[in-house]
Amino acid sequence: MAHHHHDHAQTAHHHDHTQIDFAEMLPLLEREADLYAPMYRQAADWLRERQPEPELIVDAGSGPGVISCLLADAFPQARVVAVDGAEPLLEAARARAERLGIADRFSTLEAELADGLGDLDYRADLLWASKSLHHVGDQRAALAGFAQALAPGGTLALLEGGLTARCLPRDIGIGRPGLQSRIDAVHEDWFTEMRATLPGSVRENEDWPGLLAAVGLRPTGSRTFLLDLPAPLSQEARAFVVATFQRRRDFLGEVLDASDLATLDRLLDPDDKESLHHRPDVYLLSAQTVHTAQRGEGAPAQ
Repeated sequence: MAHHHHDHAQTAHHHDHTQIDFAEMLPLLEREADLYAPMYRQAADWLRERQPEPELIVDAGSGPGVISCLLADAFPQARVVAVDGAEPLLEAARARAERLGIADRFSTLEAELADGLGDLDYRADLLWASKSLHHVGDQRAALAGFAQALAPGGTLALLEGGLTARCLPRDIGIGRPGLQSRIDAVHEDWFTEMRATLPGSVRENEDWPGLLAAVGLRPTGSRTFLLDLPAPLSQEARAFVVATFQRRRDFLGEVLDASDLATLDRLLDPDDKESLHHRPDVYLLSAQTVHTAQRGEGAPAQ
């Protein structure tokens, strides 16, 4: 299990295009998390108001550990455990912690979130789960496992929802206006299919505070954080946008109409002056929502 960033599909063959190889996505996952780091730091500052001095932080679905390490920096007294189902990503997380000089209070646990977090030695004071829950078929059951992994008084911070990132104006001067909205609509259908094909998939109303309450936690607030990188983009941000659109081309190309596909191919052609590589109007605007809930001091979570 890894951080879900918006564009994650394994696409070698159409029949398995909803299967995701997170280890293969390592460079893109790291690039995105690094780019979004200012937003995650804002979220960490907000969480500090709710859980000022956690002794143990668990990042459930940590991916390559970018946010795990950021949380370790934001909470310098805390121990951090990065939990993920892909060992190559945990290896990258350990290497990052070593580079940042926090390896002495950083550890990893290989586990699938669907199987719970029962192998933790201690219960978490702060459990962070960023875009990982929706890769579990039975999200309610996984949330119940998260609740059980919390210490009494502990906080669960769930990053799910928000708004899909925008990178281009509605009319980019080539092709039919509204390209990105149509790509997003096709991606929504892909996401629904991905969810439906997960083992033990259960459809849920994505009322995250409601689901947190349903597993015995007390919702304590939701807040949306903004990543706003206006044009002209840095080289790093532009490279991320190109990689994101390339992934969309790879796994949605079969269902986009011919005119949109032709426009997308122009956007990805480094030799085309209208491409993402050269356009002055490329930006990155994204809103992501964190939902928090607390485990009661007395009664156990359900």
